Amino acid sequence: MAKKTIKIRAKLSGDKTTVKCLMTHPMETGLRKDSKTGKMIPAHFINEVMAESGGKTLMTANWSGGVSKNPYLSFAFTGGQKGDEVKISWKDNQGGSDSGAVQIK
Repeated sequence: MAKKTIKIRAKLSGDKTTVKCLMTHPMETGLRKDSKTGKMIPAHFINEVMAESGGKTLMTANWSGGVSKNPYLSFAFTGGQKGDEVKISWKDNQGGSDSGAVQIK
């Protein structure tokens, strides 16, 4: 995917940083038919999402075709500081990938 597909926000409140991100992706299960051609639409979904900050992995999520189109992800962690960078990256089952980063506010 050529354009940026991840919108990220990270906000510090007390000692907890809340990260919210929206990923643009078709998330096709491989079980739907194209209404015009009648052919099956091939599976195309994000299968791994990773979050990192300060050189440490915050979380890894293993997804499948059961996640909705344009998935939203939110999580919180402790130990972040204002100005620290949070990086989110994903890989899909067709070899596509993207990543984005934002500073904690």
